[in-house]
Amino acid sequence: MLGASIYIVPFMIHRNVPGIGPYVLPAFMLAAIPAILAAIAYAILGSAMPRAGGSYIYASRGLHPYLGFIASFAQWFGLSIAIGVIAYVIVPFIRDIFVALEMETISQWLETGWIRVMIALSLLWFFILVNLRGLNFYQRILIPMMVVMFGLGVLVIFIGFNNNHQLFYEQTGVIESTNIIQATVPFNLTTFLSASAILISSFIGFDSIAQAGGEVKNPTKLIPRALLITLLAVGSFYFFFTAAVYHTVPWQYVAQESIDKDLTAPGLLNGMASPMWIILIIMGAAIALINDLPAMLLSVSRLIFAWANDGIFPKILKQIHPQSHIPQHALIASGAMASLGILGSHFAGDFFLGVDIMVTSMLVNFILMCTTVLYLPKKNKQIAEQVQVFRKRSIQVILCALGVVLLTIYLVIHIRKDLTTTLSEWYFHSTPIWVIVMCIGSAIYFWNIRKLKNSNTDVKTIFSSLPSD
Repeated sequence: MLGASIYIVPFMIHRNVPGIGPYVLPAFMLAAIPAILAAIAYAILGSAMPRAGGSYIYASRGLHPYLGFIASFAQWFGLSIAIGVIAYVIVPFIRDIFVALEMETISQWLETGWIRVMIALSLLWFFILVNLRGLNFYQRILIPMMVVMFGLGVLVIFIGFNNNHQLFYEQTGVIESTNIIQATVPFNLTTFLSASAILISSFIGFDSIAQAGGEVKNPTKLIPRALLITLLAVGSFYFFFTAAVYHTVPWQYVAQESIDKDLTAPGLLNGMASPMWIILIIMGAAIALINDLPAMLLSVSRLIFAWANDGIFPKILKQIHPQSHIPQHALIASGAMASLGILGSHFAGDFFLGVDIMVTSMLVNFILMCTTVLYLPKKNKQIAEQVQVFRKRSIQVILCALGVVLLTIYLVIHIRKDLTTTLSEWYFHSTPIWVIVMCIGSAIYFWNIRKLKNSNTDVKTIFSSLPSD
């Protein structure tokens, strides 16, 4: 779950939600509440249905096959686009390394559009190859990277809390004047909740744990434990990281700079520490990006595998490589969609289009996961009896009903913000793009369900039991 969004989203949020001003940290804290409720729903369902395809298996067996597919199709599309966005935003981190080294020519060269796209595509497909090598290779890479990321993130926290706004103005030469956005911004509830909805994107990594349920040792116990511990630990780390940066860099400066260029935490702290430390911080952010890509690719490829395994997608997508045991065709298909995320970020001129699509997708997915917990005993009593965490039914109902309410409020606010924002073209709005993709997904589902029924396949049996391990 620990990824690169913490280095970007809490600072670029000023561009996407103008007027959030000094309220980023409270919005971040509020975003953790629905994320925790969604994680609890995942933990409950994951303890009873530890299979590859996580959210798809949960909702298709515990709610309805169509809703299971749409929930996971939204998730697959949103995360695939997000993978492309992540690959696209790694280039500013590389740029900041050369800025710290005072190599301005190279840093300006990296701002060139087609160069940024080519680097992003190269990085994406390199990490697809890493995934194709298999989980043993994947594991040997990701665990050391996680340790390094935490260590270099602590360096950011140390630098941030050991400086302040006055030192920032003195050491960077930035002049505190009326050229910077006004210091006082009135609190606006709609703006605050809109920013909080976007910041939920920082907490979504926990869902990747559930997608690989079929590949985890002792998944009934370890998946729920990993979900909850990861969300609490990484969520706390994220908050202190963001607070440290804003402790040094005034939000007014961040808001002003975000209008014209893509900001990163290392770039904002440049000048507040020696170039060596800044380069190390940038390397930490780059490693976080590297960590994001294989983990998210693993997640989305298992969704496609689960669809194909149930007959909703072409059978070729459930084929497993004999040596690496990876669903290679599903992985490549997800890589193709992520490539569109890179191109979309480039042509939109703002990677937040991809972030907005991902947030809409994940909010819909989280709502359906909470709803599945509420409906599971009625739909599939046998599976409901296998739940191993939060086993008391009254607790499940309270937590997941609250999750449905809060997540729905966030979804409505997020869609409203998107539709009311003035943009040059309709396709720069995330909501109509999302709706079009969901219509395509629905057509795929009903077409393939009809084919299954025409072939005399017992569809009811497929969706009333768990697939084999």
